[in-house]
Parts: sequence; structure tokens; C-alpha cells
Amino acid sequence: MKAESKIQTRKAESTELEQSGFSLSALTFSLIIGYDGKRAANNLTGLGNYSRSLIEHLANQFPEHEYLVYAPKVKSAKQIDTFFEKDNIELKLPKNGAFLWRTLNILKDLTNDGCQIFHGLSHEIPLAIQHTRIKSIVTIHDLIFLRYPQYYKFIDRKLYEWKSKSACKRANKIIAISQKTKEDIIDLYGINPEKIDVIYQSCDDSFKTPSPKETLSRIKATYKLPDKYILNVGTIEERKNLKLAIQALKEVNEEYKLVVIGKQTAYFTSVEKEIEKLGLKNRILFLKNIPFTDLPGIYQMASVFVYPSFYEGFGIPIIEALYSGVPVVAATGSCLEEAGGPNSLYISPNDATGLAKAINQVLGSPQLQKEMKEKGLQFVQKFNSSVVTKQLMDCYIAL
Repeated sequence: MKAESKIQTRKAESTELEQSGFSLSALTFSLIIGYDGKRAANNLTGLGNYSRSLIEHLANQFPEHEYLVYAPKVKSAKQIDTFFEKDNIELKLPKNGAFLWRTLNILKDLTNDGCQIFHGLSHEIPLAIQHTRIKSIVTIHDLIFLRYPQYYKFIDRKLYEWKSKSACKRANKIIAISQKTKEDIIDLYGINPEKIDVIYQSCDDSFKTPSPKETLSRIKATYKLPDKYILNVGTIEERKNLKLAIQALKEVNEEYKLVVIGKQTAYFTSVEKEIEKLGLKNRILFLKNIPFTDLPGIYQMASVFVYPSFYEGFGIPIIEALYSGVPVVAATGSCLEEAGGPNSLYISPNDATGLAKAINQVLGSPQLQKEMKEKGLQFVQKFNSSVVTKQLMDCYIAL
């Protein structure tokens, strides 16, 4: 049965049952679930990967449902094209222009398509959706723009706050990606804790399988990776605190270099000055625009992963490192202990000496490395895609 005919059939079933007084939790037939797909259909990193991964895992694990992805436009790219090739995932574009569509006009399309649930994957849902029969969920990744406003432009900060606070007030359910984010939502927006579910994120399945030796050899040669290295992955911006890792490197065994993967921002200028001041230019390798398929191999060859960020909503790179069998040293102060678990090491994001000591502690003890790898891999199973996906579907059904 083609997607459109499926939708029409389920729309009729939905209308008939709703008129009979059934709630979504009582429905046993296939659901029609809509998503804010702006990033899924256009972004190749970050929230784009998160959105596609979430929907694709749902579609694989619960193929009886329809997953409609609403986006004002779509980008032509292999990973996006492949995503929309699945039978039960369908791209929905505006029928009458994109202006104000995601904010307001989308409601007519959601109703016509028979959507029973709409999931805003990043901090916002359509205005007035609370006045329709469509149940709504919003995912809040973080409220860093309120905790650390100095990292954001005033206009951007106010826009983010308005959208996310409004969505939290109007949505039937809120998903926080960490306990820390849940606490921030309660503290900063005054939301009832019972309205918020904590559902962690997973990472791409490619990090969960060891790469063949031939692949690792090719990757090492392609990027001229050193034999021994410490790894840091993430946008090179002030909040991510790369300078602390550089300062710590001065006190770390000289056999080890620091490999940094991430998009460079204006903060990179001060990073370069710090490297020059400490005389570490020959011990640091910057990589950017790395194909996603090569990233797991780069993780797997690292000796230790460092993530000294001042504040995060969760910390996917830590999950990637643990699945890759790499010991993790991260910063206290946000949610990184939730991602890294009790057997990773944690330091203050202002303590370069403490970071160096923790790195040296790991590098100097094969027994500690073995323990951190084994226990880290055990801990990270709680973030397995199948576990997270089941929790999310349970959240939908309970609406």
C-alpha cells in the first residue's frame, strides 16, 4: 500500500475512534506521527543527524507506524536521500508556500494528514497546536543560552528563550535529553516535573562496531595521525573549553599528541595564541571536514578522550568514545557525569593541572585503562538505540 493511501486509511480509523471517545493510549492500530523535520531534511551534522537517527530507529523498531517528516525544503545529499527511501518515512513539504508554515500554517497539513502526535525535535512546536486534537511533544536539548548567555547574541538568546519556553508551556509532554536539562527546565521555566521525561540520546551505530585493521590503517595514513594521541571532538568554541586541554598537554607525556576534530569559530584565534605561547604547535593536529564514516576509526585509535566543556545538554562525543573503547576524562558542572558514568574521570573545567594529572593517570596505568574501557562499555549500554527508542515510543503511547 502506498504511503498516501496508508495515511488516508489511518486518518479515517483515527477519526472514527476519536469520535468514539478513545484516547491515544487505548489505540492498538498504527499511529501517524509527525515531526519537525527542518534539520532532518537539511542538516548533515548535529541536530540533523540526531533527528534522522531518532526517526529511523523508530521506523525500524516499530515499522507498523507512519512517520511524517515536515520540512519547508529539502537538501539533496546521500544521507538525506537514503533516509527518505524508507517505506514508512515520508517527506511532507508545504503545499502553499513556506512562510510561517512551521510556526502556524503547518497545522492544516497535520490535520489533513491525520497526524495524532507531533514531535518538535528541537525546542519548538507550532503555535496553537494545543487547540487541536493533535498531541504534542517537544525535545529540549539544553538551556545553555540562559545558563551561559555570554556565548550568544542578544537577539538569538531572546528568540531561543521565547520559542522553548512557549513550547514547554503548551506541549503535552517534554523530553529532556538529560537529568541536568530537566532540572534546568524546572528551575528556569517553572515547569511541573511530572510533565518532563528524561530520555537520553544514543550515538550512531557505526561507533559500536570495531573497524577492520585495514580501515584503521587507511584512516591513520590519510590524516597522518600520530601513533599515540589524545582526542577531542566538538566545535572549537569558548564553551567547549579547548584551551584547558592545550594547557594540560604541556604537563602530559611528550609521546602523546592532541588530535582535535571540529569546526573552527572566532575562538580559534585565542586557541592558536595559547598554542604559540606554550610552544605546543608540533604536538597538536587539527582536523576538520572529516567524513562521518572515518570518525569511528579515529576514536578507536585514541588513547584517551578529553571533553573539558563548561556546559553541555548531554555529551554525545562521550558516548561515542565509550562505545569505541576509549577512556574518558571530562569536566564537572553540567551533565557530563550522566554521559560518562562512574568509571570515567572528571575534573573542574578551570583546572588544567587536574586535567593533566587525570590524563597521566590513565596513560600511566594499563590496568586502569582496561578497567575504564570495560566498565565504560558496560555503562553505555543504557544508551543503546533499542533502549532509547522503546522509551520514546512508550512516551508516545502514554499521551
